[in-house]
Amino acid sequence: MRTSPAGEPGTCGWTVQQTERGFFAGVPPRLFGHRGAAAVLPENTLPSFRRAVQDGAGYFELDVHCTADDHVVVIHDATVDRTTDGAGPVSGFSLRELQRLDAGYRFQAADGTLPARGQGVTVPTLREVVDLSDDLRLNIEIKPSDPSVARRVVELLVSWGVADRVLVASARDDVVAALRPLCARYGIPTNFAAGEVAEFVGRVTEGRLADYRPAGAALQVPPEWHGIAVITEATVAAAHALGIEVHAWTINTVTEMEYLLGLGIDGIMTDLPALGRDTIARHVQRRSQ
Repeated sequence: MRTSPAGEPGTCGWTVQQTERGFFAGVPPRLFGHRGAAAVLPENTLPSFRRAVQDGAGYFELDVHCTADDHVVVIHDATVDRTTDGAGPVSGFSLRELQRLDAGYRFQAADGTLPARGQGVTVPTLREVVDLSDDLRLNIEIKPSDPSVARRVVELLVSWGVADRVLVASARDDVVAALRPLCARYGIPTNFAAGEVAEFVGRVTEGRLADYRPAGAALQVPPEWHGIAVITEATVAAAHALGIEVHAWTINTVTEMEYLLGLGIDGIMTDLPALGRDTIARHVQRRSQ
C-alpha cells in the first residue's frame, strides 16, 4: 500500500491513500478498456464493454452525458453525429429517442467494413454498464460542463451501491471542484483536472513538492501534451511518493506500453485490451524473474 508522506487529506477532502479494497484494489499495473474495446467494437456500447472483459480488462474507462429526460447515458461526444446514424445534441433526445439510434452505424473495422451497422447496437445507460458485472471497476468521465450533471452522476452511483468501485473524472477544473466535496463524503476518488495536472507537472519540474497536498487520487494523462512530457521517470516517482497512481491514455502499441510500464505507471488505458493484457503479462513476468 502506498500512502502520502503525511497521510493527510487533499484540499477537497480526499485522503490520498490506496488500500486493498475499492477502486484501487489489487496490485498495479491495471488494464482499462478505453470506451470498452473501442478499436474492436463500437465505442461505449455494451458489446464493446463485454469484449473488453473477454480480453482481460478489469476496468472500464467511459464517458457520460444526460438526455433531455435526465437519464445518464454512456457516449463520448456531446452530439450523436460521429457514432450513430442520427444528428444533434445528446441533451436534445429523450432516452427512448436516443436508443432508437444505431450506435454501431459508423464503426469501421480494421479491414474497412462496417460490421456493427444494423446489428441493434444502442447507446447504453450508465446503469446498463454498471449492471454488466459486480467485479468491474468503472472510470467515469463526466463530459458536460454543468456541475449539476456531475452531482447527479455521483448521487446515482451512491444510490446504486457502487460507490466503492468507481472513480469519477473530468478534465474541467470547475466540474472537478464542484463534485469533489460530494465524492469525498462517499469515499469516491477523483482524477486530476487539466489545471491540476499542469500544476503538478510544473511543481515536479521546479522541485516545489515539499508543501504539496494533492486533491486527486490518480493522474490520468497522455504521455505528452502539446510537446510537453507529462509521464516521465520524475513525474511517476513524484506521484508515487505522494500516493498517487498514474494511468496513461490512450496507448495502443506494444512499444509505447512497454516504455510506460518500464517507467512504473500504474495503469494503461487502451482501445485494444487484449494487446494490453498480453503486454502487461510479459512485463510482470520479466519483473518477477
